[in-house]
Amino acid sequence: MDVTCSYDGGDTRDGRADAAAGGEVDTSALKQLAALLLLISPFFFWGTSMVAMKVLAPRTAPLWVSAVRLLPAGAVLVGWAAKQGRPQPSGRMAWLAIAAFALADGACFQGFLAEGLQRTSAGLGSVIIDSQPLTVALLAALLFGERLRPAGIAGLGVGVLGLCLLEVPPEAVSGLLSGSVTEAAATVGQTSIWDSGEWWMLLAAQSMAIGTVMVPWVSRYADPVMATGYHMLLGGVPLLALSIYQESDVLLERLPQLTGQDGWLLVYISLLGSAASYGVFFFNAAQGNLTALSSLTFLTPVFAAITDYFVLGEVLTPLELAGATVTLGAVYLLNTQSVSKPEAAP
Repeated sequence: MDVTCSYDGGDTRDGRADAAAGGEVDTSALKQLAALLLLISPFFFWGTSMVAMKVLAPRTAPLWVSAVRLLPAGAVLVGWAAKQGRPQPSGRMAWLAIAAFALADGACFQGFLAEGLQRTSAGLGSVIIDSQPLTVALLAALLFGERLRPAGIAGLGVGVLGLCLLEVPPEAVSGLLSGSVTEAAATVGQTSIWDSGEWWMLLAAQSMAIGTVMVPWVSRYADPVMATGYHMLLGGVPLLALSIYQESDVLLERLPQLTGQDGWLLVYISLLGSAASYGVFFFNAAQGNLTALSSLTFLTPVFAAITDYFVLGEVLTPLELAGATVTLGAVYLLNTQSVSKPEAAP
């Protein structure tokens, strides 16, 4: 009896200990998974939202879609931040910083994105936009003292090569490969950059890069989440005004024909593709290394290209695929031990 009791008791205690230990491991694993999903969620919603915007633009109007993406999202984010007790912006410098942030990352980025989506595929456009870590690395080095290591410098050079493959007309590339420099130059000369969706996407990338490096400066004067919400509101106003000026006739014809599916897509790009995504991204940007965080955007074109293929049937040409591979490889290289923080002053 003594042996039996001792055996059962020890076994039960060990079982409880193992269960407790197992519970701790499971809880820790779930927390790590949740943190990872939260970290990559902006890039998933950004990539899929680009496809949704491309679907919506012919049914509404490009600038109107951009304004709708920003204004409701900004109102929701400001309301949520206020409910959480986050402080409202106060003082002239706070509103000046938010206004500049709104111009670069709100109005300019979304406006250029809307124009670019009319002229190129969502997958290719997403690759170009997500080359912005190259610009972020340069600006962060100049403004915040983040030093580029040799791998980072190599990443910048490779990235420029990849963007050239994406930006230069295919006929010009063919001319260069065949040895006809004159033919290549003539092709480039006949092409207006303002008719190029890739050019508009490149402008969008630079706007987002400027907005990203502005986050630490904005966060000095205003709460980062609250500033993100207000930058959407302020950035959406000029887009809405421009849409009313340029697209009013088209909107009067198309808006009454919107379906329930169109309505859900508008909700998706605004609440998930903007409010949640930008709130998470810029809050994280205010906490850590700008270059490392922005380099995670290489996930966005992956999500965009997959969604673009299944929804719209768009695929990259061999040349575009080569350029995308080189560009994203450069972004990865830039994020692999390529940046170091400045040493503290003695």
